[in-house]
Amino acid sequence: MPVSGEAAEAAPRDATVLHALDGGVSWITLNRPEAMNAVTWDQRERIIALLTDASADPTVRAVVLTATGRGFCAGADLRGAAAQARERVPGDVSRTIRLGAQRLIAAVLDCEKPVIAAVNGTAAGIGAHLAFACDLVLAADTAKFIEVFVRRGLVPDGGGAYLLPRLVGPQRAKELMFFGDALTAADAERMGLVNRTVPAGELEALTKEWAGRLAAGPTRAVALTKQLVNASLDGDRAAAFAAEAAAQEINMTTRDAAEGVAAFVERRPPTYEGR
Repeated sequence: MPVSGEAAEAAPRDATVLHALDGGVSWITLNRPEAMNAVTWDQRERIIALLTDASADPTVRAVVLTATGRGFCAGADLRGAAAQARERVPGDVSRTIRLGAQRLIAAVLDCEKPVIAAVNGTAAGIGAHLAFACDLVLAADTAKFIEVFVRRGLVPDGGGAYLLPRLVGPQRAKELMFFGDALTAADAERMGLVNRTVPAGELEALTKEWAGRLAAGPTRAVALTKQLVNASLDGDRAAAFAAEAAAQEINMTTRDAAEGVAAFVERRPPTYEGR
């Protein structure tokens, strides 16, 4: 998948997270294949920064999260965490999770551009949650998803207990989190966790196709739609209807909305600018 382009970055310090802007798509690629892309503190902060930048950059119309090698993300690499300078005290673990894994998942959910996960291999623990937080999930048929926390005697973190019930319902979520069994990509698609499963050799082409379609779309309308859908899962009908009306009010001030209406009236395909 693209690791270079019109805005490719190749600084050595960024070698574990490759980044390229190609055709309006921001490609963010985890690049520690020898560790199955278990995410370090540095990688997490880099991904958060790139997602934040994507929200503010009008040239970015869509984002892809993917990885090199056989693994998408094997979870958090605790060896990459900052060394403890003092004895752990009550509140340290909670603070670490809030400022770490939860910030990463929130950065995906809150990104103002649509985010595609291209899951090339195993996604375990926070790696699975990183994929599930994305707006669209494409997976190679060799990929697996594992709620690995229970295998370590841990409670799921990184938003797992928030994301999974909303995606598959509470019973399925409990099954996945209570047993920690590996879920194949095909089973994940049947359960609604994955949009499409394709042979591994076709994942890149499908990802480029979907990202390209998003990049050619009405970016602000898509961003507001993402916001509405995410918020609807937490509010009541009155709040959802009010948010919908407000979003449409905002959206109707954009160039793309004017273009979409004009194209319909003139019976021609619209050309969106993302503005």
